[in-house]
Amino acid sequence: MKTFFDINPKLRELSERAEAESAGDFKKIDEIARYNGEKVLSAFIKNKVPETALHGTTGYGYDDVGRDILDRVYADAFGTEDALVRFNFVNGTHTISTALYGLLRPGDRLLMCTGAPYDTLEEIVGKRGESGNGSLRDFGIEYEEVGLLADGMPDLERIAERAKGAKIAYIQRSRGYSTRPSYSVSDIEKIVNAIRSADKNAIIMVDNCYGEFVERSEPTEVGADIMMGSLIKNPGGGIASTGGYIAGRRDLIELCAYRLTCVGMGKEIGATLHQNRELFMGFFLAPQTVANAVKTSVFACRLFSMLGYETLPKPGEPRADIIASILLKDEKTLRSFIKGIQCGAPIDSFLSPEPVDTPGYESQVIMAAGAFTMGASIELSADAPIREPYAAWLQGGITYPSGRMGIILAAQKMLDDGTVKL
Repeated sequence: MKTFFDINPKLRELSERAEAESAGDFKKIDEIARYNGEKVLSAFIKNKVPETALHGTTGYGYDDVGRDILDRVYADAFGTEDALVRFNFVNGTHTISTALYGLLRPGDRLLMCTGAPYDTLEEIVGKRGESGNGSLRDFGIEYEEVGLLADGMPDLERIAERAKGAKIAYIQRSRGYSTRPSYSVSDIEKIVNAIRSADKNAIIMVDNCYGEFVERSEPTEVGADIMMGSLIKNPGGGIASTGGYIAGRRDLIELCAYRLTCVGMGKEIGATLHQNRELFMGFFLAPQTVANAVKTSVFACRLFSMLGYETLPKPGEPRADIIASILLKDEKTLRSFIKGIQCGAPIDSFLSPEPVDTPGYESQVIMAAGAFTMGASIELSADAPIREPYAAWLQGGITYPSGRMGIILAAQKMLDDGTVKL
């Protein structure tokens, strides 16, 4: 049989072992994908999506049938009253920011229940950055964090103590640039219960980035009031070119829409500029695309564990999102791995990533992202801040065969560079 890549025979053998040992995990992933695929198909059929919904509008965007039906499809699939799905959310951080500014008012308190947030949220909440830049702090909104327990899990007792009187209790599902666990829907349900035990009126908000369709249920199905995510991650299915979504209670979605457009108009305006087809098709494909990304992540953790590296999650552990952290121990090895992921990309495979200053991040960041959509982390990609513990955050893989080979090529690059040995 013809081979297309020059891979060390021992590495090929190790890769085959890693794949064979992942068979049980793959079966569970396929079962979840089948369930979620049926869920999404049901939402399409229930809302009678017509072919005309795939076309867009210009100008004010009044009476955009596709835009309105897409919101309902998302809401039904995620078990919510309403949703706001728009291509003009520029990224996940913008989507989260829109929700925070839409719901918080001067004098309110924002409680971060899961430790420090993503780097890109620090300036938004006022934890970092100069006064006067328009952060929530500038608008008189109090910000508080509840630290995590020693094992990285939420401190439920402390959350219950501090949640009383908070306007928003915020949960970040994925780990960001930290080594704490990503939280499953079951973990999130425990946090929700802790918050509700203290304050039944607090708005429970979940950053669901990287988590959609990894499990059979979503945070809004276990008591969260509202959740957000990016369309160039899981729910865009590798098809959406840009965008984000907010899903949850109808009254909260209306306020978020007022922030995105303007008060009094909200969801009723906003041309879709022929983006509807991408957004519908991406969401339809998302359950299977997410399954491919999770399989790629499972394979990567097993292979790199065999190569002697600690991975988070560990091989065989349940999955809460598409991300894997690979602790590469030093900067040289980290750079080698990131460059190797770029070598396995379908786009820009010939480029060599270097660390750069990146908007929203305190440390320099090195990124491998040879994707059809720039920065799409549902496609095979990896990034890392240049700081301890020199871990790479790996995500994506819109097809398992290409994702698998991208991981193998990263390991081969490390062999070539002498940063790993067999």
